[in-house]
Amino acid sequence: MAQPRIRDTLVAHEKSDASEELGHVHSSNSSPLCSESDPPDGGFRAWGTAFGGFLMQFCGFGYISSFGVYQDYYTRIYMSNYPPSTISWIGAITSFLAVNVALISGPLYDREWFYRLMIVGSLLQSISLFALSFAKPGQFYLAFIVQGVLAGFGMGLTYAPSVAVVSQHFSKRRTMVMSLVTSGTPLGSMIHPIMLNHFLNGTVGFARGVRASAGFVSVLLLIACLSMRTRGLVAPTVSYTTVVRKCSREVLFILMTIGSALFQIGFYYPLFYLQLDSVKHGININLSFYSLVILNAACFIGRCTAGIAATYMGVLNLTIASTVACSAVIISMMALSDVTSVVMLGLAYGYFSGVYIALLVPLVTVFTPDMSELGARMGISFAFIAFGGLLSGPISGALLGSQYRWWIPSLFNGIISLVGSLMFVAMRMIIYRRRINGVSPR
Repeated sequence: MAQPRIRDTLVAHEKSDASEELGHVHSSNSSPLCSESDPPDGGFRAWGTAFGGFLMQFCGFGYISSFGVYQDYYTRIYMSNYPPSTISWIGAITSFLAVNVALISGPLYDREWFYRLMIVGSLLQSISLFALSFAKPGQFYLAFIVQGVLAGFGMGLTYAPSVAVVSQHFSKRRTMVMSLVTSGTPLGSMIHPIMLNHFLNGTVGFARGVRASAGFVSVLLLIACLSMRTRGLVAPTVSYTTVVRKCSREVLFILMTIGSALFQIGFYYPLFYLQLDSVKHGININLSFYSLVILNAACFIGRCTAGIAATYMGVLNLTIASTVACSAVIISMMALSDVTSVVMLGLAYGYFSGVYIALLVPLVTVFTPDMSELGARMGISFAFIAFGGLLSGPISGALLGSQYRWWIPSLFNGIISLVGSLMFVAMRMIIYRRRINGVSPR
């Protein structure tokens, strides 16, 4: 199903300079749209779809962001015969596939496969969690296959389409609603760790605890599938290879993708290792279990406020600010030593990382001239970004080593994230220079 092909609808709440970035003018051969193709910008179906997308993010990346609980439990108890770097491959492959499979789900979304993607992806995610409950202590490869590969593929089928479908229903409030939809991730990242820590480290145990978590996720995924609706617009005629060629010639799109991929390498370090870092520093075990909850509570606030802040600052400007701040906080994790530092680092990183993630899809949307290409462009961009997430956990685990030298991975991830943020700064400079020279920003 194609989305409206008017770039004006992308950033109605952006600053005037953002409007210039997009070049809000149709080419002479663009055909005018009829009014029935314009997004309604509200209504029961629109908000129901947004709610369904919210639940998809809650159960998808909300669960991935809770992997720190599994990392801690596997490292200390369930798979203690494996080093942290090996165990982290489970979370790494999950996040990699959840993003990289958008290379498949994006074009399929553009070709009206939305409902099939939601159903198949939800079933795979549900089955994978129930299968994980049958894993025995030390069975790393079974956990890797079901929790890493199967769950990651299922989440990848639903992640990008469940956010992109919002563009069919909203125009003026598109960035704000997309940020609200993606706020499902940090809310899930608050709820899931509490449940998992209670189950895994309590009297329930691993098998029954994971099954209870799987049942909870399955019910929410069912509600999400029943809530989301498309507008049944005409399918696009643009081929995938055409979109790839266009993207390869756009400097801004290339810089955006490279910057996001580099930043993603450092992005997952606090999510995967903050709880283990707290435990190994001798901090109260109960507070350590809630460290991810604190982080994701701040992340929820960051995602909810990102759309409002982007209205005044612009999506790209706010992305620059949030990524630079995240890089500084990651480097500051070298100073983690007591309860206060855990809380402060969790709050700071949670908020700024929430802002960044909430703007990731809108950023791709802003630099998409034709909305019928949105799914394909998201797939292309996320395919490269996913490699950053794939490398994040294993590299951090290898740098950490058996001696748990925390300053090494903190410094590395902070610097690599900062390099990624500089790519966004380069985008802003190119746009500014082109505007000064009177050249189209694109």
